[in-house]
Amino acid sequence: MRTIRWGNGTVITIDQTRLPQEVVTLELTTVEQMAEAIKVLRIRGAPLLGAAAGYAIALAAFHSKAKSTKSLLSELEKAGAIIKATRPTAVNLFWGVDRVLNKAKCYSGNVEGLKQFVVDEAQRIADEDAAQNLAIGKNGADLIHDGDAILTHCNAGELATVEYGTALGVIRAAWAQGKKIKVIADETRPLLQGARLTAYELCRDGIPVTLITDNMVGYVMHKRLVNEVVVGADRIVQDAVFNKIGTFTVAVVAKEHGVPFYVAAPKSTFDLTRTMSDVIIEERNPAEVTHLGGRQVAASGVSVLNPAFDATPLSYVTGIITEDRVYGKEDFVKFKKGRLP
Repeated sequence: MRTIRWGNGTVITIDQTRLPQEVVTLELTTVEQMAEAIKVLRIRGAPLLGAAAGYAIALAAFHSKAKSTKSLLSELEKAGAIIKATRPTAVNLFWGVDRVLNKAKCYSGNVEGLKQFVVDEAQRIADEDAAQNLAIGKNGADLIHDGDAILTHCNAGELATVEYGTALGVIRAAWAQGKKIKVIADETRPLLQGARLTAYELCRDGIPVTLITDNMVGYVMHKRLVNEVVVGADRIVQDAVFNKIGTFTVAVVAKEHGVPFYVAAPKSTFDLTRTMSDVIIEERNPAEVTHLGGRQVAASGVSVLNPAFDATPLSYVTGIITEDRVYGKEDFVKFKKGRLP
């Protein structure tokens, strides 16, 4: 099932803030609606944000009244700026905007032709993501053995992508191969993407899953209840992987217990022109920490730190699973050249 799709001037997707209690479909027709959906996490997950960013530019093009390609390109630039301002950390968001805009600037036809060209390019991004996730799943499944228990953090499944998933794509592919596996999903505070979304996806698909709180990771590692960790990524730089807050903690505990730690992500998530210190980590609303389900659970007036992501140095990563192959330790030392080896 596709998480996001184009419908003749409307982007159709799932409101992920309403899961798992109810499945609500969003129909977005403006760039502003898309920006709001991204900002409040109705749409989330790095690969999905790349596709949503492309579709946002397509919305601007489709509904534009511009009479010249110059005017249309100006409108598309403004739309791109609105989308880029929503969230600072996930690189796919910026990549999706830039890919469509850069190709649009090279188009040499008329206004109507440019509009269709932009829509087609956004659709290509979505189609490619779906295919890439299937390839990631196939490559990663080779690392999973019959009987394994895999721990995952946050949600890097179908809901975080156009289709199939990255980390959960690996798990789905291994399950489809007949491997008798099970998954341990941590809840992923403060917004519970593991409890709300990952557990939802795996239960729906009939893949055995056990939910734990975030502070149980050390316990399950110490008890040897986990064979490997597979997570997604929001940005991969020369020396680190940025992913949902808490990922670094999982990686440290995994290394201490000799548990392989894998990252599954498409190549669009790589940003090898930057290092860990160059990346802005998004700080989110304190209410996400002080409240749970709309109910206050913390003392009034308490100070709150709420970063959305953390950085896991590559020294803690066993391998990075992409649509082309699995990059290992010997490849990581080459990342500082600014490109994939």
